[in-house]
Amino acid sequence: MGRTNVRARRRAAAAALLAAGIVVGPVAAPAVAEDTIRQQQWHLDAMHAPEMWKVSKGEGITVAVIDSGFKLDHPDLEGQFLQGRDFSGSPGGVGASADGHGTAISSLIAGTGKGNSGTGAQGLAPGAKVLPLKINTGKVGSLVSTDFLDQLGQSIAYAVDQGAKVINISQGIEAVTTFPADVAKLNGIIAGARSKGVLVFASVGNGADKGNLVEYPGALPGVVGVGASDQNGTVTAESDRGPQVVFIAPGMDVISACTSSTGYCKSHGTSDSTALVSASAALVWSVHKDWTANQVLRVLINTAGKPNDGSSRNDSVGYGAVRPRIALTNPGDPGPADVSPLPAAAAPTPAASPSASAPASASAAPAPVETPTEVAAGAPSAQPKAEGASGSSSALPIVAGVAAGLVLVAGAVVVVVRRRRKPVAQPPVPVQEPMGAAPPPPPSYQPPVPPEDNPYAR
Repeated sequence: MGRTNVRARRRAAAAALLAAGIVVGPVAAPAVAEDTIRQQQWHLDAMHAPEMWKVSKGEGITVAVIDSGFKLDHPDLEGQFLQGRDFSGSPGGVGASADGHGTAISSLIAGTGKGNSGTGAQGLAPGAKVLPLKINTGKVGSLVSTDFLDQLGQSIAYAVDQGAKVINISQGIEAVTTFPADVAKLNGIIAGARSKGVLVFASVGNGADKGNLVEYPGALPGVVGVGASDQNGTVTAESDRGPQVVFIAPGMDVISACTSSTGYCKSHGTSDSTALVSASAALVWSVHKDWTANQVLRVLINTAGKPNDGSSRNDSVGYGAVRPRIALTNPGDPGPADVSPLPAAAAPTPAASPSASAPASASAAPAPVETPTEVAAGAPSAQPKAEGASGSSSALPIVAGVAAGLVLVAGAVVVVVRRRRKPVAQPPVPVQEPMGAAPPPPPSYQPPVPPEDNPYAR
């Protein structure tokens, strides 16, 4: 796909974001000439991970990851997976991962960095364990019924039974027409999980610049919806807006383990952000094992980097940028154990109309859709060319496959959307584009903001 005047359009989008009051401050930028995978994981340094790990690494906490499959023998994840379960019915079981999405999410949560000669991808909570639960997330051209919602519900119930304290769902559906019975059933399962003291985190979606359609399960009551921010702490143009947003977390140029030939990929999207919030909860809960889910969530809300528009929350950043460092060092009063810190709400009905809180940036020039890229570990800087073919099934390994699938049930249509982890390639990391991909755009320009507005520095 051609990209004409991308830099100018990205600047316009940044200006629109500033006008909307959604810039929450900068975060640490990556060093210019770092070689190892760990050194390129800017989000860990921005969130002060080495400092936090002196207090907590998430030990004793199980995080259930509901996704499309897992590379169980990835060097950065060996020993991190518990015995999982396959609800998809697809060939290969839990360990079969066609697109690497589940592997990437798991590594962002609990990666050990043991790969790449000890300099691989680390997770934010490397002491936590991952319960891998596989469901059928759909592919372009496949017919997917309400099995998606059913398998999601089964996975959540199973995770609760297995003692998971945190459930990560980095995926969802854009509802174009209603499936009230299926949505109500899933909502009931999630409510049951919350009543048993489990936190359920889900990405809100990457469609703000394409209509800002509400996505599920991220918009269901009882689910903690997560949006994405970039390296400047600014909400990304693609991150969905709305009352379902509770937190934002880094979701741009994020490097993680995956199933590519190098074993590492660079991406962006609310999938990554959700994994980092799930890991943040694991860090806090590991230290305060007597706290309830309500108390852990309340402390994360109270210590978040607040919106700079003077509000306690808004539909772009929710309650702000998650800051587990502050939650660990200065948690404050966790509040009542049996009262949710989130406002009560009725289960929303899937609708074809965009969210009422569609961002100003959605009317500006939309961000280009980018294809996932593979990151070579420790290789010299280079910029290989994209292959010339288009739409080939033999595209190079990617973080997450094509995201949209058509759901055909009784004449109704739903688009199944993977929380696309879309990469932005830039030096010094050599990247390999899938065939037919356009050259990546340069890093987006963001105006500087005062240090006092830095959500990760306070």
